Amino acid sequence: MTKIVRASLGLPTLRAGPQFQNSKPVSIIWYWNLRFVCNLVLGVWDFIYLRQILGSRYGPHWVQTLVTTCLALTLSVPAAAPAADTAAKGVEVLHAELLFVMRQAKKLGYAGRFQRLAPTVTASYDFPYISKVVVGRYWRGFTAEQKSLFIRAFSKLSIATYANRFDGYSGERFKTISGEELKRGHRLVKTVLIKANGEEIELDYILHRNNDQWRIINVIAEGVSDLSLKRADYTSYLKKNGFDALLQKINDKIRNYED
Repeated sequence: MTKIVRASLGLPTLRAGPQFQNSKPVSIIWYWNLRFVCNLVLGVWDFIYLRQILGSRYGPHWVQTLVTTCLALTLSVPAAAPAADTAAKGVEVLHAELLFVMRQAKKLGYAGRFQRLAPTVTASYDFPYISKVVVGRYWRGFTAEQKSLFIRAFSKLSIATYANRFDGYSGERFKTISGEELKRGHRLVKTVLIKANGEEIELDYILHRNNDQWRIINVIAEGVSDLSLKRADYTSYLKKNGFDALLQKINDKIRNYED
């Protein structure tokens, strides 16, 4: 049976808890509030001007009409689709590629799966950002060469993990549940992986915008953030063994997948 990736890369501080369950796109709310206020001010201005011209014939009932009209104009134009919908498309591209690899797993083999997944996974994740997060304060002490080596190794390990675990197909499918806006411009895309027996595995993706493209910075599978686990593991290992040993550990794990 296909081994399922139950957790991937993520930031624990961005976990979508109850405080985010009913969150709304704040930017859109502010836009429509501002639009209503502007229309209301213009309506009142028109009332004052026409009152001066028409006198008492321009009575209070006109104010009600103007306010009602302004409100109707405010609500008449549909809002643009939330940015979370755009972020969701990026997640769905990754899911589509994973399903293709799962269906062709035996034919492709590990090397073929790795080669096929590499471009999509690299484009879907912000590996330089994630690499900085998983080593915490130690990142500042890395040389430019060490940073480059670590990003390359960490990215390769992430692709290798997908290629190793998505090694067969048994009727699984992905389903996107919802998209929401979080703080600091991040997006939450909630999805599930549905097994052939109907069992659902929750996969919550956190994305941010980088170079006008939504990139994944965290995946929380059934409440578990793999990035938080890696951060704890990597920082502890760096403290005890240093950079070279951590890089060797990552490369050894990649070679184990290849074997």
